[in-house]
Amino acid sequence: MKRLAILLAGLTLWSSGAWAVGGGSGPELAAARQAIENRDWTGAIGALDKVLAANGDNADAHNYLAYAHRQLGNMELAFKHYGIALRINPEHRGAHEYVGEAYLKVGNLAKAEAHLAILDELCLFGCEEYDELQEAVEKFHAEGATN
Repeated sequence: MKRLAILLAGLTLWSSGAWAVGGGSGPELAAARQAIENRDWTGAIGALDKVLAANGDNADAHNYLAYAHRQLGNMELAFKHYGIALRINPEHRGAHEYVGEAYLKVGNLAKAEAHLAILDELCLFGCEEYDELQEAVEKFHAEGATN
């Protein structure tokens, strides 16, 4: 019964937009999301820089910015912005998933698995972020076994 109450409270917060500290919307964030969807990493970075100029405490914007930098191979900037997103919101599931994937990209399985463990705790009844990072970790293990 306690887990059900926690789940319902979480869904209420999520649906109200209060769940993600530093979350937000607006035309710049929408433009950044569209650029990411189109794999326009440079365009996404430009739009996200505008979002962060207006609100540097936007965890979602830092997470997306890190993702765009990771796609361009700018790992130092990616890790910097994932770190900021997680300082703003230590429970940001997307940032935990993406930073875990970034750690796999640089061959740091231990740190990726640490973020997978955090997601395991955050996702009471499972979540997409946990599933996707777990799949990436399993793929990393499988590829390592064949090398």
